[in-house]
Amino acid sequence: MHGTGEREALRRKASTPVNFRFFEDTDTEEKIIITPALDRGHLSKNKSRSSNRGATRKLRRRAVLKNGDCNVTQVHISKRRRRYLQDIFTTLVDIQWRWTLLVFALSFLLSWLVFAAIWWLISYTHGDLDPHDENWSPCVDNINSFTSCFLFSVENQHTIGFGGRATTEECPEAIFVMCLQSITGVFIQAFMVGIVFAKMARPKQRTQTLLFSRNAVIAMRDGLLCLMFRVGDMREKSHLIGSSVRAQLVRPHTTKEGEVLSPFLYDLKVKADNYDSDVFLIWPTVIVHEIDSSSPLYELGAADMINERFEIVVILEGTTESTGQTTQARTSYVASEILWGHRFQPLVAFNRAKGTYQVNFGLFHNTYQVDTPLCSARNLETFLEGTDIEL
Repeated sequence: MHGTGEREALRRKASTPVNFRFFEDTDTEEKIIITPALDRGHLSKNKSRSSNRGATRKLRRRAVLKNGDCNVTQVHISKRRRRYLQDIFTTLVDIQWRWTLLVFALSFLLSWLVFAAIWWLISYTHGDLDPHDENWSPCVDNINSFTSCFLFSVENQHTIGFGGRATTEECPEAIFVMCLQSITGVFIQAFMVGIVFAKMARPKQRTQTLLFSRNAVIAMRDGLLCLMFRVGDMREKSHLIGSSVRAQLVRPHTTKEGEVLSPFLYDLKVKADNYDSDVFLIWPTVIVHEIDSSSPLYELGAADMINERFEIVVILEGTTESTGQTTQARTSYVASEILWGHRFQPLVAFNRAKGTYQVNFGLFHNTYQVDTPLCSARNLETFLEGTDIEL
C-alpha cells in the first residue's frame, strides 16, 4: 500500500495541475506563474501592467513571415541591376502587376513608334511626302505624314490590313523593314503573352488555399513530449499530389571551438499520423515532431520558452493535381506562438445525412488545454526512468 501511494504521489508530481513553476523576471523583478497553457502573449499583458509606459515592445525576429514571405533583404550587391536585367523574364514575372502591365503596354507602343519613325524616314528620303502627280510610285501608298506612318506601323505589325496603305515594289528597303517589323511583332507578342501567362499560372497562387495553424502546441503523445502543428488544404477537387512537410529550427549554434553560427538551421524530424512518407491532405492533418534525445528542443522546458529566441520554419511542398506544377507554402512559429499544454480540437466528423466526411474549418485553429509536464523532455525522461512511471 505504501509503494502504491508513493507511485501515485510521483505521478501527480509529473503532471501539470500540481507542478506549477516560478521564475524571476529580471526586467520587472516580479514572479510569473507558468500555467499548463503557456501563452507568452498572456504573460506579456501581465508584465506590461507593472512596466513603464515608455517601455518598447520586443521585436519578433522572423526569417519567414506568417504569410510565407521570406523576411530577408540583400544589400551591397555589385552590379545588381545588370544581373536582374540579364534574367529579364524572371524579373518581369516577379514584379508587381502594375509594372508588368506597364511594360506590356510600352513594349507595343515603343515598337510602333520606332517603326513609324523608320517608315517616315523611308518615305522622306524617297520623296513620298512631297506633292507628286498620279504617275509617281511611292514606297508605301497613302503615306502623307508621321501620323499615317504610325497607323501603317500598327497595321503592319499586327497584320490588320485595312487596305488603305500597302508596301509597293518600288523600294527594297521598305520590303525589308516590313518583314523585320512582322518578325519583331511576333516576338514581342510571344514574349509578353508568356510573361502574363507565367505570372497568372504561378504555383504561388495555389498556396492561398493551403492553411497552417495559427499556433503550434506541445503536449504528450504516446508517452513523449511532442511539438505539433496542423496543415490543411481548402480545395475539395484539386488535391496536392506527393505532398511533404519539412520543419527547421532557426537558432544560434556555438561550435566546440567557440564559433557562434547565427542563424543556424536544425532539422526537425516530423511525421503525420503513423507514416513518414508523403502526406495525403484529404483533410487537415496534425504534423508531429517527437521531442527525443535527437531533437534540438530536448532540453527546453515550459519556462525556457519565455526567454528562448528561436523560430520554427515549416515548409509544405506538393504537386497540384490539375496543373502538374510544384507549389511550396511556408510559415513559421516563434516561441510566443507555441502553446504548452494544448492539443488541437478535432474537426473531422462523418455526416450521416450526406454520407461524407465533413471538415469544419471554423475549428482549424482551435486548441484545448491538457495536463502536460512543464519540465523539459530530458528531465521528464530522467524522472520517468528513475521512478518507472508511464504517462
